[in-house]
Amino acid sequence: MKIARLVGFGAALFVCAFSAFPQPPQPAPAAGAQAAPGRGAAGPRPTSPEGLPDNRVTFRLLAPRANDVRLNGDWPGGRGIQMTKDASGVWSVTTEALTPEVWCYSFSVDGVKALDPGNAVVVHDTTDYKNPLYIPGPGSALYKSSDVPHGTVQEVWYPSLALKAPRRLTVYTPPGYEGSTTKYPTLYLWHGGGEDEDAWNVMGVTNALMDNLIARGKIKPMIVVTPNANWNQAAGIHANGVYPYAGRGSQAPAAGAAGGTRGGQNYDQTEEETVKAIIPFVESRFRALTGRENRAIAGLSMGGGIAINVGLRRLDVFASVGEFSSGMFGGVNGYAAYDIDKISPGFLKDAAATNKKLKVLYFSCGVDDPRMPFQTKAADELKSHGISLIFKSFPGQHEWRVWRASLADFAPMLFR
Repeated sequence: MKIARLVGFGAALFVCAFSAFPQPPQPAPAAGAQAAPGRGAAGPRPTSPEGLPDNRVTFRLLAPRANDVRLNGDWPGGRGIQMTKDASGVWSVTTEALTPEVWCYSFSVDGVKALDPGNAVVVHDTTDYKNPLYIPGPGSALYKSSDVPHGTVQEVWYPSLALKAPRRLTVYTPPGYEGSTTKYPTLYLWHGGGEDEDAWNVMGVTNALMDNLIARGKIKPMIVVTPNANWNQAAGIHANGVYPYAGRGSQAPAAGAAGGTRGGQNYDQTEEETVKAIIPFVESRFRALTGRENRAIAGLSMGGGIAINVGLRRLDVFASVGEFSSGMFGGVNGYAAYDIDKISPGFLKDAAATNKKLKVLYFSCGVDDPRMPFQTKAADELKSHGISLIFKSFPGQHEWRVWRASLADFAPMLFR
């Protein structure tokens, strides 16, 4: 089996895709290898991860002085897997067969988190760093960078009303955009709490997903815009030239910045930023089709709350709305009480008129997510009033495998 690694990204253009390649065999470390001062364990680096034909994976880490090493993977049952040390100081473990998916992992060495030196690729979900692991199979084929035409992801800066300064967002343009005069519809895709504008491209592998769906004829080519919903940030902390504020883990608020720590839950501000700043910028800078029928809004978790509160409030701006795993319907502290009549007055009163405006209204959630009962209740309530709603569930909890699957399911419904 070949294990795929994540390709890193550059300054103004990056490709977050998975490309498979085998690891060359490496010699085993010499017996009795010791750590060199300031360099960690000495000796050749053991092969890790190593995929087996049945989708089991062997992980190895050279740590001769460690007393306890564990593998922490985000697949079911992957946390705290005890590893075994051999005579040369290499710790190893072989997993059960893993489901085809994009998984992430790290090690715990005597209680301290460590990345895998054998896996040169590191991804981040804001300040949480991990090594990625691609398990091939039909269930993960859309997430791999394939031999198909590729789109482009750009980091661009727009004049923000919220920050009163330039802010960064990322924009995916479909294959062939640069060499054509075609105009495209646009999906505005929001991240979750604690994340930033990088999240959908790094953890969601959005560009590989969109490339593959377009190549298969499953979706209409579209522009995908991923903004930053943290209103005290000019950009996520991984933007080139944007550095963490000491002791904060994020950028310091600029003078006059609004929004506070509520970030994307300040829906009035998010609506203004989206409708008056982001959309006009995108439609002036890129070949984006105008009009509500050519705009969709979606998001995960906190971003799902944005999609509902902004999208359904502004049906004059958006014709399609997707919400993935939001806690706004209940079961999660910090959200305002959900009231669809306050969000979109008259939404339930005339279901036929609402359904005529909404081309797609989509909910999704992980089957094991504590939010699922609240999502189900909200979906059932809307359906009982005659609202046309698509509600899907996917294996998992509150995690990226649910949100990647949600986007892969939602995108083909748009702009038809």
